Amino acid sequence: MIPDTFLRPGLRACVVLVLCFPVVSLAQEVLEEIIVRADFRERAVAELPASISVLDEQLVNEAAVQHFEELIQLVPNLNWSGDGHRARYLQIRGVGELEQYEGAPNPSVGFLIDDIDFSGIGTIATLFDIQQVEILRGPQGSRYGANALGGLIYMQSVAPTEEFSGRVKIDAGSDGVFSAGIAFGGPLIAGRSLRYRLSAHHFQGNGFRDNSFLRRDDTNGREETTLRGRLRWQASDNWTVNFTTMFSDVDDGYDAFAIDNSLTMLSDKPGKDAQQSFGTAVKATWTGAESFSLTSITTFAHSDIDFSFDADWGNADSWLPFTYDFTVDNDRERKTISQEFRLASSDAGRIFNDSADWLLGIYVMQLEDELRTVTEGILIDPDPVFGYTFTVDDEFSGKYAAVNAAVFGRLDFDIGQTSQLGIGLRVERRTTDYSNATGLSFDPGETMIGGELTFTHEISEGTRGFVILARGFKAGGFNPGFGVPEDRRQFDTEYVWNLEGGVKARWLDDKLHVNASVFLSERQDQQIRTSFQLVANDPASFVFFTDNSDEGRTTGIEMDVRWLPSDAWQLYANVGLLNAEIRSFGTAEVSLDGREQAHAPAYTLAVGGAYRHPGGWNGRLDVSARDDFFFDYSHDQKSTAYELVNLRLGYDAEQWSAHLWIRNLFDEKYAVRGFYFGNEPPLFEKKLYIRQGDPRLIGLTLELRF
Repeated sequence: MIPDTFLRPGLRACVVLVLCFPVVSLAQEVLEEIIVRADFRERAVAELPASISVLDEQLVNEAAVQHFEELIQLVPNLNWSGDGHRARYLQIRGVGELEQYEGAPNPSVGFLIDDIDFSGIGTIATLFDIQQVEILRGPQGSRYGANALGGLIYMQSVAPTEEFSGRVKIDAGSDGVFSAGIAFGGPLIAGRSLRYRLSAHHFQGNGFRDNSFLRRDDTNGREETTLRGRLRWQASDNWTVNFTTMFSDVDDGYDAFAIDNSLTMLSDKPGKDAQQSFGTAVKATWTGAESFSLTSITTFAHSDIDFSFDADWGNADSWLPFTYDFTVDNDRERKTISQEFRLASSDAGRIFNDSADWLLGIYVMQLEDELRTVTEGILIDPDPVFGYTFTVDDEFSGKYAAVNAAVFGRLDFDIGQTSQLGIGLRVERRTTDYSNATGLSFDPGETMIGGELTFTHEISEGTRGFVILARGFKAGGFNPGFGVPEDRRQFDTEYVWNLEGGVKARWLDDKLHVNASVFLSERQDQQIRTSFQLVANDPASFVFFTDNSDEGRTTGIEMDVRWLPSDAWQLYANVGLLNAEIRSFGTAEVSLDGREQAHAPAYTLAVGGAYRHPGGWNGRLDVSARDDFFFDYSHDQKSTAYELVNLRLGYDAEQWSAHLWIRNLFDEKYAVRGFYFGNEPPLFEKKLYIRQGDPRLIGLTLELRF
């Protein structure tokens, strides 16, 4: 049944336009085969026994303007928490963090850019010169281990090409949007096996908020710069080396919450959500042996993160006759270095009578993370009889270090001519060391085991079915915050068992691609982060801590459909249905037995299509919708269901293009984060405060290709 959200006249018209436009000719072209690069072995989507969405370069360029968060609406069962300016807290099938951590950086959703790990700090996920984005849903126990309990997002920039080529792109739009970027590359030295790719891009915008007190329209503004460089060196017939480096400087303002839940801010000390990251990766492959190949991946990343905000969201005039002024400033520094070695069989190295491929590997990562939080505030009640003064001047600092070491392997057996059985296993050891300024210290260590059993069967030519039984894991940890009860300082490892079956089909002479799956996940010792407010009149006095529930259960369906009905049209429909339930969980502060998980909408839908006339005129329409969802685990406040429509129209010539685009065509109001607490003197009554998503944005893109 079609959800009620699609019954609005404007949306209904858009859907009808996309799905029912007359097809004027039979298709001669076919949909291109997409290769997945996040897997151990690069292979086509149709061959991978997993639920995955792959967004190629053309879709990325057409469906988004600047950041990965603009693509989230297109992906089944993917959501994000707007606890920050850009999307960095992601949820896949309801699994994922909602806000910043204090102790161990232990994300549930992995986030890699060109093999460099930015899990939990994906603020820098800008999209200029990105070749492909892959979203793997479900636990990735053998491939990525503890940082991919819910799944993995893998972004790859455009690789160096054999011939010189490049592009210049300029965007201008409402809300003060302006961006410019250039990318080019090719052979570095004529006649040599050395190719390069360089790109630079800068984006700026006002951030959709007006601060009436400061008389500014850019306190929530965006300033985002990204530089990338890639080299591909064919050192010999047997050696290939890929070198990647990137620098990102995101200096976004953070003034996103208003006392009246509008887009008009009253804060006198707006904050920022800034991240400056440098990363590099070297991937070398040797194929000199007859029976196997060797792959080495070395990465390094360093990030400085500044997240600050005006905690009272007001100014001196807002609270008269009270004096009420609170600010929070978080400075974080993270460093990671990792090394992975993989041995993979070649055709000549297959074992068990030439019926099985094998892979063995080791992985080591060292992580260092330092956090310093400063909270300052004052509240003065001027009443001559009952008045009081309350002040806060706190500083919290902590240092965390961890070493992850893992061994992993995989066997893929042929069963007859049409079936294959796969077995993957990963054993991971994590040792940690944490200390903070209060004298609190932890040094836990644990060994975790995960993996998967897969079965694929070629049902017919172009149709393949698969079944997965996978076990994922997420390391336990500790709660370092002030006010956490001693018996709740530490929490246990979480495991998830995921049973999944699906079909991947390529029909109608390769013009229709269907990927569909159904899954059941059982979460054991599910980690749930809750909070409570220590001081009613201190908006910065929240205590966050993670506990283990007995179990959680998630069931759902995911489907991606792409159809090429004619040479001019390409249509799609992406559907995610989700029932994410907490089976049993209760503390002194909250009881969640039988409740849905946070940021886990029951449906996520996206339909749309692109039209390309042979003369160069083209257009794209994307219509998305998602159900309401709980904002958090500490209260029962929910968002409202919403729908978004994006439109793009333009002209493509051989070497240039021009496009007009409108995001959020009907200027829909929707929430991406919600808090429920008291933040208004004198009574500080609890109230729902929401952060709105981006309203309508209109712009023009000009691009030159050479």
